[in-house]
Amino acid sequence: MSDATGKTKDAGWEVGVRTTVAAPVPAVWQYLVGDGLDTWLGDIDSLPTETGAGYVTKDGVKGTIRSRTENVRLRLSWQPSDWPHDSTLQLTVKETITGTTIGIHHEKLADRDERRMMLGHWKNIAAAFDRHFG
Repeated sequence: MSDATGKTKDAGWEVGVRTTVAAPVPAVWQYLVGDGLDTWLGDIDSLPTETGAGYVTKDGVKGTIRSRTENVRLRLSWQPSDWPHDSTLQLTVKETITGTTIGIHHEKLADRDERRMMLGHWKNIAAAFDRHFG
């Protein structure tokens, strides 16, 4: 059923994108939570480290840190200013033979159109990660 691609029983619509870069996990993690924040989250000075802390980017994306495991996973709520609902965004890093795989998983999307839009968005972000570490 291709019409239901990305539809889950419990989390609404979702999308996942991965890329593997030629850098060690600690370097990739430091980039994602440091200088690379602007690349994937938006213009923000820093991301809180504690669970439950809120954040707002300069372009209006807001959310809350749900969990953070250093060098493994960052899970947060994510809501652009023009969305009437929040969603859940998760970034993971995992060591591979050739470097580090960065996984982006976005769930609780409203519908197929929102999923399609976010798939394109996260593919562009993954390509930016590739360029940075390339």
